[in-house]
Amino acid sequence: MNEAKTQSRPQLRIKELAMIALLTAVTCILAPLSIPIGEVPISLTNLVIYFSLYILGMKKGILSYIVYLLIGFVGVPVFSGYTSGPQKLLGPTGGYLIGFLPMALIAGLVIGRHYKKTVLCFLAMAAGTAVCYAFGTAWLAHVGGYSLKAALFAGVVPFIPGDLIKMGLAAVLGPQIRKQLVRARLLED
Repeated sequence: MNEAKTQSRPQLRIKELAMIALLTAVTCILAPLSIPIGEVPISLTNLVIYFSLYILGMKKGILSYIVYLLIGFVGVPVFSGYTSGPQKLLGPTGGYLIGFLPMALIAGLVIGRHYKKTVLCFLAMAAGTAVCYAFGTAWLAHVGGYSLKAALFAGVVPFIPGDLIKMGLAAVLGPQIRKQLVRARLLED
């Protein structure tokens, strides 16, 4: 009995690594697809992060996003608009890229424990997104030379409706995707 557990653990580890790699790849594919509406583009990055929290959980979801950041940092064009490099992370929109980390932490704490509670998960994603907005707005104002009000209107206000839709999609579809992956034995419940 003990041997079976020892032998099955490496397979689970391989599945976990494969799922992290898969969601990192999905982020690398979808995040560059963006709509430039000003200094801060509309992207699908936060939507992928929301779904990764349902699929991977908080720790592995954050790890997937960190790997994505590192891939972009070393020069692979995976950031919005097919950009990359340290200049993107240190540029005017870098605060949003970094702000996705506390967003994932806050939302992931709730989603990991209560992923079937749609409203609670939606509220956790909203709270995490508000923290991301704060990081991004502060950095945009500092690096981009914007006033706080101008930074809010450039990097937050136009994104609220779309982000609410993304959170709603994740809150409704995330548990269903997770259920199907558990059923396919790609995840443990």
